[in-house]
Amino acid sequence: MDFILYWCRGPGQGHCGSVARARAKPTPIAPEALLRATKEPDFRQERSRRSYLALIEAAAELFSNQGYDAVGTPEIAHRAGVSVGTFYRYFDDKHEVYLEICRRNMISAYRDTIEGLGPERFAGRARHETIRETIAVLFEHVLERPQLSRSFTEMSLRDAEVAELRRAFETVSIQRLTMLISAIVPRDVIPDPEATAYVIYGSAMQCAYGLAGHFGDPPVSADRAKQALADFIERALFPATSPTPRTDRTP
Repeated sequence: MDFILYWCRGPGQGHCGSVARARAKPTPIAPEALLRATKEPDFRQERSRRSYLALIEAAAELFSNQGYDAVGTPEIAHRAGVSVGTFYRYFDDKHEVYLEICRRNMISAYRDTIEGLGPERFAGRARHETIRETIAVLFEHVLERPQLSRSFTEMSLRDAEVAELRRAFETVSIQRLTMLISAIVPRDVIPDPEATAYVIYGSAMQCAYGLAGHFGDPPVSADRAKQALADFIERALFPATSPTPRTDRTP
């Protein structure tokens, strides 16, 4: 009995404390690996895959329209046209499907905007169109389901796993932008590529969230915001060759 009491007498004393501390420190996952860690099974039948994707689409629609708290697993299964048992075949609960939606949304945004940007796309006048197109794609991702993007933001304030995904998206985006800026802009123009990447990322995301209505009705149209943001980024990165600012405004 004395041995058992000694072995389990608390944190930092004997073996039980060591085991507890070991379990409390899981191996960190690299941000990009975290974003790409989809829970999609390796399906043997196309019908099963369709059911899985239907559940994700149904859940995304319901979370977007009703918010996370108001949605239950029976509603998700019903909207997807499958049984509740089928839902639990793929997901433990609605939180797990919500995390999968977050992950898919963020990795899709990263892949479609920043991941494919290389130095060759910023040669000469092509950089202006590259910047405009990238901003347009980012805005489309956020504005396609503005309520869902707002839900991600709100949930990140009260859910550690959603917050971790958002940090991972921010980290990989800023890392990629930092590498890109370092490759296309001399250090005498941009002395701190990482800080510049952070500011550009933050400006673009806040602008997109503003247009999505996260902070109320936006004071300008999406077209005006896209143009202003593109001009801002181009002047910041290429001050010597930036186009003359436009004087006309589209309401």
